[in-house]
Amino acid sequence: MSSLRNAMSVDVEDWFQVQAFTSVISRDSWEARERRVETNTHRVLDLFAAADVCATFFTLGWVAERHPALIRRIVAEGHELASHGHGHEQVNAIGEAAFRADIRRARAILQDTGGVPVIGYRAPTFSISARHTPWAHAVLAEEGYRYSSSVFPVRHDLYGDPDAPRRPHRPRPDGVAEIPMTTVRAFGRSLPCAGGGWFRLLPYGLTRSGLRRVNTTEGQPGVFYFHPWEIDPAQPRAEGAGRLSRFRHYVGLREMEARLVRLLRDFRWGRMDEVFGAAIGAPHLEAA
Repeated sequence: MSSLRNAMSVDVEDWFQVQAFTSVISRDSWEARERRVETNTHRVLDLFAAADVCATFFTLGWVAERHPALIRRIVAEGHELASHGHGHEQVNAIGEAAFRADIRRARAILQDTGGVPVIGYRAPTFSISARHTPWAHAVLAEEGYRYSSSVFPVRHDLYGDPDAPRRPHRPRPDGVAEIPMTTVRAFGRSLPCAGGGWFRLLPYGLTRSGLRRVNTTEGQPGVFYFHPWEIDPAQPRAEGAGRLSRFRHYVGLREMEARLVRLLRDFRWGRMDEVFGAAIGAPHLEAA
C-alpha cells in the first residue's frame, strides 16, 4: 500500500440521469421513474464506514432536493459534500449563462440542506474543456467554488480533453483550481485510471497497477470516481437504448461492489479537499 492518500469520489445521480440514456429517457419523465439513488448511496456510505474511508460526494441538486436526509448523513459521517450541478446537463451544451444558473442553484440547495460550505464541483460527463468552455473555471470562482474536478485528459467519444495537463493546475488566473481525473502515460498517450466504466470493464489489476504507478513513480495522489448505480445490478433496464449505451452502463455491475471493497483495502483514501488541499488553496498555482 502506498503511503500517499488518493481521493475517493462519488458522483451522486440516479440510473436514469446518465448521459448514455438521454436519447431514450426524457427529463420530463424523471419524476415518474423509480428512484434508487438514496438506497444505493446509503449502501456506499456503509461500505465506506466499514473501510474507515472518508470521500467526496459530488451530488446533484436535484437529488438533494428530494433526499435531504441522505445529504445530512453524508455530512454527519465526515464526508465532503460537493456539487455535481443541479440537473445533470452538459456544460458544453448549455452555455455560460445557464451554467452559472445551474451551479448557483445546486450550491444553494446543497449548502442549505447539508449546513456546510460547498467548494467543489464536478461537471456532468466531464463536459468542461479549454476548447469548448474556456469561461467555466472563472464562473465557478465567481459563484463561490474553489476547485473543479471536471477535466478528463483522455480521448473519448463522449468526453475528454487529451491536451489538458494531467496534474492539478489553474486553467486561468481568475478561476478555480482544476484537479483532473487520473491517467497513466502509455504508448504515447494518456489512458484512464480513475474508475467509472473502465473500472468495471477492465481487469482489476490494471487499475491497481496504474494507480500504484501514479503514486510511486510519479509521486502523485490519484482521483477515483464511481456512481451509486454502479453497485446496483438489479436496477431497471432503459428501454430503447442502443447496444453501446447498454453495454457501457450495465457491464460489470455484478462485480462492482466486490472490486470496490478490494480497492478500498489496497490503497489509502481521503476527501478531495483534504488530499488536494495545497493545490486548492494556492491561487498562485501555475496557469495552464
